[in-house]
Amino acid sequence: MANNYTLKIGHRDNLERMIKRFLKKAKKMGIIDEARERRHYKKPSEKKREAKRRAIARHKKEEAKRRREH
Repeated sequence: MANNYTLKIGHRDNLERMIKRFLKKAKKMGIIDEARERRHYKKPSEKKREAKRRAIARHKKEEAKRRREH
């Protein structure tokens, strides 16, 4: 996933605010998550297992939510 994001900094902008804006945008684009995932190599079977585990957890959460609503 190649993402090019440039942040225009004006002469009156606060540095801390600019860093916050950049981090917020990077998280929204998925750059932070991708960097975290690429830190260590994961075998394809591990990725598949992790995706299946997440899908099961998401399904259980949705089922619990449906039960509470009824």
